[in-house]
Amino acid sequence: MISRRDFLKNTAKVVAGVSIPLAAIEILSPARVHAIKADSSIRWAFLVDTYKCVGCGFCVKACKNENEIPYDANVTRTWVERYVLTKDGKLFADSPKGARDGFISTKIDLGMGNFQDVKKEDIKKAFFVPKLCNQCDNPPCVQVCPVGATYQAPDGVVMVDRTWCIGCGYCIMACPYGVRFFHPKYHTAEKCNFCYHRITKGLKTACVQACPFGARQIGNIKDPNDPIAKIITTERVGILKSEFGTKPQVFYIGLDEEVR
Repeated sequence: MISRRDFLKNTAKVVAGVSIPLAAIEILSPARVHAIKADSSIRWAFLVDTYKCVGCGFCVKACKNENEIPYDANVTRTWVERYVLTKDGKLFADSPKGARDGFISTKIDLGMGNFQDVKKEDIKKAFFVPKLCNQCDNPPCVQVCPVGATYQAPDGVVMVDRTWCIGCGYCIMACPYGVRFFHPKYHTAEKCNFCYHRITKGLKTACVQACPFGARQIGNIKDPNDPIAKIITTERVGILKSEFGTKPQVFYIGLDEEVR
């Protein structure tokens, strides 16, 4: 018996190679199944205060434990990057194991077993930047998914249905932020979904709850009384890679120009 995943994969191949009216093979996608369940008066937005992040990695640990990401796997839904700018203009950035264990060494991890030792007196500035799925208003990952496994709920959160994902990788290639990866166990596309199972029950995301310094916050940007909405709409905040036109809903306080 053919599984639904194999059926969807074969269907996608047929659609890609042959011109067939979509109505002839219409399948009830996750987007249509869940559309009536979400409250469209809510638009979840995330606020990161880079001045408060110390690179402890508690958020990464909490995310892995909450969302079934193998602890030792070199992938994670959220991570923290360390930036070091030297007085002679050199920029270094690293995120060993996504900063799961924090930054326990002053040496910059260049990858492939190579490290850069930067002397304290040579540093002009250094800071940490948490990253996660930007939950774009104009998400390219949704646009390229051939089977609707990646979809956007009415409240704006971009979701992934593992039971529908065929592992084609189009969404991973389409994301300009590099937040998507293949789940090492399920072999399907994976990313942060703002801990949807928590926020829809009135709880904080795992990473927000774990942060001891309040560097991460989440709220409803459509609610003028929401403290997060007030900050985003009245104070100076930044977004990543605005040139792509994806309209990300992760906003940063103190976003430095060196952040990639």
